[in-house]
Amino acid sequence: MNENIFIKNYLAKLVKKNSAALKLNDDVFFDKKSKTVISVDTYVEKTHFPSFDNPKLLIKKVIRSSISDLICKGVVPKFYFISGSGNKKSFTKKNINKIISSLKSEQKKFSIKLSGGDTVYSQINSFTVISLGFSNKIVKRNNAKINDDIYLTGELGDSYLGLKYLQKKNFEININKKYFINKFYLPKINSNFSKYLTKFANTSIDISDGLLIDLNKMINNQNISYEIYCDKIPISNNLKIFLKKNSLEKNKFIFNGDDYQILFTAKKSDEQKIQKISRKTNTKITKIGKILSKKKFKSKLLNGDKVLKLAKMPGYEHFFT
Repeated sequence: MNENIFIKNYLAKLVKKNSAALKLNDDVFFDKKSKTVISVDTYVEKTHFPSFDNPKLLIKKVIRSSISDLICKGVVPKFYFISGSGNKKSFTKKNINKIISSLKSEQKKFSIKLSGGDTVYSQINSFTVISLGFSNKIVKRNNAKINDDIYLTGELGDSYLGLKYLQKKNFEININKKYFINKFYLPKINSNFSKYLTKFANTSIDISDGLLIDLNKMINNQNISYEIYCDKIPISNNLKIFLKKNSLEKNKFIFNGDDYQILFTAKKSDEQKIQKISRKTNTKITKIGKILSKKKFKSKLLNGDKVLKLAKMPGYEHFFT
């Protein structure tokens, strides 16, 4: 049983009278009356991060990944709560000082305030973060329209390569090692661009588990399909050089997640508006596909004239049984 089935078949039954829970089919809780928007995320060693060797960078990843859930909804995060579990080996005075230093830095960078949390002794290192913001409106899931264009902020793939190197998965990075490691630990969160999302985005999500997995989550209860153009999906110059030197395929790197870029749809007539805001906020925006009618078309992944098998594309899912 994967995470989505667990939520749909069990937890969703508990929120039928709680409209702010959005049927547990979104990244956030949204209470219109109080304008409150909340997200919760947990990060566990060996599952979400390979080790506790670099707590200074790790805590930055945890914070950025967490506030990304609000930012991809067009909401400005204001407060956060953080709980940590660990032991004497991980929570040494030296490591604690590194964590505090990083929290101060992230608070300043994103104008967020620590507001509470908890600490627990455990042999397993983990963090749970609650992010809180306020808004009259959010960009929900499951609101894509037929003929919408599919857009993506930033570039994909760098974080995955950084993770593989940290996991020592036989990926020998012979160029700019630090660049890829930092892309894993320090995802670029497009907070300036996200402030405009509610003006044009019909639906949105951040890419955490992988482009296709998160795209399917974004439209999962709608009778629609999509076309994605692999050749349009942007990657960095560093990744291009790495792939060329090692004779590797781009498609093995761009669907794995941990990118925390914003994936959204918008009507075709908004293209110029989106590009204008892209320039205004200095945010790279790329049109990578379109939404289609499921009655007429099956979802497709295109690489030029070639149709790729969707089921073979990577990504991450949590399985409980």
